[in-house]
Amino acid sequence: MPNPIAFLALAVFPVVVVALYGRLRADRALIWTLMLGYLFLPEYPAVFDLPLMPPLNKHNIPALMAFMVALWRYGYDGPILPQSMLGKVLLLLFVFSPIATVLTNEEPVFFGQVGVEGHNLKHALALPIEQFLLIVPFLMARQHLAGGGSQKEILWATMIGGLVYSLLMLIEIRLSPQLNLWVYGYYQHLFGQSLRAGGYRPVVFLYHGLWVAFFTMTAVVSAYALWRYEKGPRFKLLLAALYLTAILVLAKSLGSLLFMLMLVPMVVLLSSKAQLRVAIVIGSIALAYPILKGADLIPQDRLLAQAAAIDPQRAGSLEFRFDNENTLLERAYQKPTFGWGSFGRNHILDPVNGNILTVTDGRWIIVIGVYGWVGFIAEFGLLLLPLLLLGRELAMAGNREVSPYVGPLSLLLAINALDMIPNATLTPLTWMLVGALTGYAEKLRAERLKLTKYNATLKWQSVM
Repeated sequence: MPNPIAFLALAVFPVVVVALYGRLRADRALIWTLMLGYLFLPEYPAVFDLPLMPPLNKHNIPALMAFMVALWRYGYDGPILPQSMLGKVLLLLFVFSPIATVLTNEEPVFFGQVGVEGHNLKHALALPIEQFLLIVPFLMARQHLAGGGSQKEILWATMIGGLVYSLLMLIEIRLSPQLNLWVYGYYQHLFGQSLRAGGYRPVVFLYHGLWVAFFTMTAVVSAYALWRYEKGPRFKLLLAALYLTAILVLAKSLGSLLFMLMLVPMVVLLSSKAQLRVAIVIGSIALAYPILKGADLIPQDRLLAQAAAIDPQRAGSLEFRFDNENTLLERAYQKPTFGWGSFGRNHILDPVNGNILTVTDGRWIIVIGVYGWVGFIAEFGLLLLPLLLLGRELAMAGNREVSPYVGPLSLLLAINALDMIPNATLTPLTWMLVGALTGYAEKLRAERLKLTKYNATLKWQSVM
């Protein structure tokens, strides 16, 4: 169980947020609030569980406090909802569709001698609040991080965060994952999953070693992007990028390493517009997999055979994943529209002791099981919305210049969506990225419409 330091860290962090907003401009304060909270606050079960409220934890306390402090200091300039009708619909579905989930899951569920409670009106209030707290980083980033300068700040903060975290990672690579135990009094995941290749995979203060490796990968890509586009200390940036690459190798995560090998050449060699086009393709794949899986169009046997030819152990892991996805999809099809809701109702339970028998690794299967296909469309639609909006503006921009940083950030967002097929790496930093790119796309659209109107006025005046 968490020690008092864990709860003290959560309780004191609002003071840190106030201090950041007192010393930094709005965009930097938001970025560092979310970055520091994500990297250093304790994971579940360190939460404040208040009546009629979703649990307050490291993922929503920083965002909620940033929202309150920014609202107090700056107000909210502009509409809270996205400008596009699609964005408005997806956001409202994301926040309020859980009400329909509650209303269609009031009955308890039984597995032999074991029963799982149903939902009630209290949950109809708590779940939309929980969804709103998840989306707060998106709403704030859309307002405060829409400019190209803020995009550069995101890359700098990610790289610096990776450099700082690398020191803690090296400790755990040498001594085993112990920092969370030493500081907060508990281990946040199964220790056995940290054993890799005769050594240790660092966890530090995140939920799992995969999350640490994925964040390190984003730091590597950010460093190479800054090395390419910055005019300042490029040699130092290259050294930082190479150092972070070595740290990622030591993190012992094949998936994140493959992502890095795929993204870095694109960031270094392709134009920003080409990077955005590739990001749209990757995002489309991330969206297509759950749909094809639901339609039973994924060639599982062929994929398993190819995996077995490379590494039988990884083939076994892939088969285990496929089996659980199939079981959970069959369960989800019993309530396909709005899902089963919370309390593990989307799982299969042991009918005697109540233990959960299924494993949900990918974010997509979690969302479909809990909130149904409506919830999946709302969440993944929002995640990929900025790629769609940026693609539209790219097609209509002609030769107009776009921020060079929009390409690397789009690639990072798309690869995060792709990683949510096998994993559940959806974090406040992801939503911050979605909001920043959405705000930038809306800014490009406003400039385009203004230019179109101006050109039309000039043409009319020339005719007159």
